Amino acid sequence: MGGREETEEGVMATDFFWSYTDEPHASRRRQILSQYPQIKELFGPDPFALLKITLVVLLQLWTATSLHSAGWLKILVVAYFFGSFLNHNLFLAIHELSHNLAFSTPVYNRWLGIFANLPIGVPMSVTFQKYHLEHHRFQGVDGIDMDIPSNTEAHLVTNVFAKCIWVILQLFFYAFRPLFLKPKPPGMWEFINFTIQIAIDAAMVYFCGWRSFGYMILSTFVGGGMHPMAGHFISEHYVFNPDQETYSYYGPLNLMTWSVGYHNEHHDFPRIPGSKLHKVKEIAPEYYAGLEAYQSWSQVIYMYIMDRTVGPFSRMKRKVSESSKKSE
Repeated sequence: MGGREETEEGVMATDFFWSYTDEPHASRRRQILSQYPQIKELFGPDPFALLKITLVVLLQLWTATSLHSAGWLKILVVAYFFGSFLNHNLFLAIHELSHNLAFSTPVYNRWLGIFANLPIGVPMSVTFQKYHLEHHRFQGVDGIDMDIPSNTEAHLVTNVFAKCIWVILQLFFYAFRPLFLKPKPPGMWEFINFTIQIAIDAAMVYFCGWRSFGYMILSTFVGGGMHPMAGHFISEHYVFNPDQETYSYYGPLNLMTWSVGYHNEHHDFPRIPGSKLHKVKEIAPEYYAGLEAYQSWSQVIYMYIMDRTVGPFSRMKRKVSESSKKSE
């Protein structure tokens, strides 16, 4: 369990929660499949993924071009209340594509991920897949799972004000943490992702101006910070109950986030697309009824900031095993 110390702020964690058992999803997957083998029929791509992604990409690029002469205040307002939802939807489309859930052929998913990346403004889809698949295979494993905050973050973010800043900037921590802690050499696909993205960004600036490009970047930044949809970054694995390390969310924003809120179900069955994850809970309800879940991502952000016992240390970790080292 995480260490605690009394401070003026309350009871603050001084270490992560340490687990000495395997992550819970593989064993639950085996149990569910042995009892409900029909769940395997849910495996495979979402036939509507290409259409959904294309519509969002085109809508966001059109919105950016239409704001070429707007004032910065209007751009900020539209970015927060509209563009942020579209770009966060594309973050989670890229998450879906990292599991090859649009096409059976992996390379098609990679190309679609690069396409989904366009309105985000920053090349990230190829690199995200590398680290995200490790998060699934080595959930919580010290030094491998880059979804877990660094010791530096955890030691600096120790009060309400620091947590507010951390939440606003959490997309930066999420993006840059692996590059500092566990850098992977870029390959051909990163180069392709980078080249296409920079070309689109340059074209947006050249033909529409900096305001249109600024709208795309602001949509990404605010959508990943103090924003209802960004609550999933915290809700998924931050430990509010020491007996549970993954949490689902069953609220309405699943409609806009590829049902990433069904996070226990997703980790149990990463080969099932978001559009069918609700069926896992319907088929095997007894496996999920006893788990704590959320109905509001905004409430999760509020709880995270205001609860003095919760912070970046509120994550479950486990030591790297020999099998992990060999399969990494």
